[in-house]
Amino acid sequence: MLQKEALDILKMGKNVFLTGAAGSGKTYVLREYIDYLKSHAVSVAVTASTGIAATHIGGQTIHSWSGLGVRDTLTDRDIDDMMQKAYLYKRFENAKVLVIDEVSMLHHFRLDMIDWICRQFKRNEKPFGGMQIVLCGDFFQLPPVTRGEILESQFAFKADSWQDSGFTVCYISEQFRQKDKAYLQILNEIRENRVSNKTRELLERKATGLTPGCNVATPWTPGESLVAAGPTKLFTHNIDVDIINNKYLSLISAEQKDFEMIWTGSRHLVETMKKNCLSPEVLSLKVGAKVMFTKNHQEGKYVNGTLGVVERFNQYGEPEVRLVSRELISVSPTSWQIEEDGKTKAEITQFPLRLAWAITVHKSQGMSLDAMEVDLSKSFVAGMGYVALSRVRSLAGMKLIGFNEMALRVDPEVLEKDKYFRELSEDAENDLTLMSGEEILGKQREFMSKIEPDEKKKVKLLEKKTKKSTEMLTKELLEQELPLSEIADRRVVTPETIISHIEKLREKKQCPDVDYLKRELRRGEFDDIVEAFETVKTETLAPIYNYLAKHKKKSTYLKIRLVRLFL
Repeated sequence: MLQKEALDILKMGKNVFLTGAAGSGKTYVLREYIDYLKSHAVSVAVTASTGIAATHIGGQTIHSWSGLGVRDTLTDRDIDDMMQKAYLYKRFENAKVLVIDEVSMLHHFRLDMIDWICRQFKRNEKPFGGMQIVLCGDFFQLPPVTRGEILESQFAFKADSWQDSGFTVCYISEQFRQKDKAYLQILNEIRENRVSNKTRELLERKATGLTPGCNVATPWTPGESLVAAGPTKLFTHNIDVDIINNKYLSLISAEQKDFEMIWTGSRHLVETMKKNCLSPEVLSLKVGAKVMFTKNHQEGKYVNGTLGVVERFNQYGEPEVRLVSRELISVSPTSWQIEEDGKTKAEITQFPLRLAWAITVHKSQGMSLDAMEVDLSKSFVAGMGYVALSRVRSLAGMKLIGFNEMALRVDPEVLEKDKYFRELSEDAENDLTLMSGEEILGKQREFMSKIEPDEKKKVKLLEKKTKKSTEMLTKELLEQELPLSEIADRRVVTPETIISHIEKLREKKQCPDVDYLKRELRRGEFDDIVEAFETVKTETLAPIYNYLAKHKKKSTYLKIRLVRLFL
């Protein structure tokens, strides 16, 4: 099926599973459809199964959007608690279309939980609450990651909600990433589980056997490309990624700054959180370091997987990161928490960053690279080799350090299911060809008339783009002298984000008088924190936190940042 045909089917409002080989342009079709919906002021939920996949379509993780979070199970009580959250209720009330990218990495039982959540919030027993549901992905790529004791995992197409939704399959047959016919042949052989002796011999010759990361990184200067330090390096295991990243960091002559993770609460829970957190316990950075964000920003400025380079450290000693989009982001510490019955049982705080000269194959999924070095000698799951090798555009841009038999395997169940998906796609394509252009346009108009807001609301939504910046909206609430927590609730962000807004307003000399916020602190707490700043002689948060804890005057990062505003 061609991209245009898939787009025509999407516009008719059908529930769609959009699939195809790596590089076929699935994400392009998604973006085109999302832009089409937004041009009509239709509220579309743009999500993906992972943070890095969400970056490619300008969305957020489905776990975050739906309120599911990291839950492996869902109870009636969980649903009830979620429905008490005004921002979630409004989110579901507005959404007419739900997009989930990289569905191959979504557990089947999580897709069913998302379906349940949608039905409850939309108060509609139709699949996904009656929204148009668009799933996108390729099951030849990496399967869902299993962590700890989790329910038996199966591919998303095994979900009850998948069967109930009656998906029209759009299997994109075009190829846009790889124009190298010889390389495309290699990828197709791996995908179809028929690797020839010729291909195997070619890969063996390509494998250099060199020590990973032996070439030297070049210095980086502001404005330079993110690939200045050479091709991206892909490995199957985090330990190899860490070795490369530490090596490259050591080759930069700039001063190194170390940021230690802060934690409180149950030691057992803290250790579990540290193990699952993508940010390290000690984050070492220098100007010029390639980094990746490890958490979604409340306002969507970055998500887990966004890449950038540390351009400088601000007056507080905190990193400022230049993204691939060229936007400069000031990064503040963030917290990960485990809550139970409204109480925080454990919390860790660190900058949401990690080094990124090398990344794992899992993190590379969805990327298109001009050049890469890849080590597949420790491949441990079917599809890993296909995902890694299909990231690069040509055989000339691929440097293979090594591979094993697993790197050449695909899941036999997926292979069989893929044949079925192709047949369904052919049926959908034939049905489309039997329709006249006027019939197709009529069905598209009919669907749009059902989901498009009325003219008054449409104008209001379209004008929203030209309204005040997020900082100016916060400024108006500060001028009303509202408590920090209430401002955060009204803006549907964290109190930490509101502090960031105040800092930016200060920089622009547009900040109103916020002295009233001192009332947020206990008697004597303000003076204790000011004394700590004066004693330690730094504006960085972690040393102040540690100093206060050592002197039994424990505070929080939020309160320390609040006091720093008045220094």
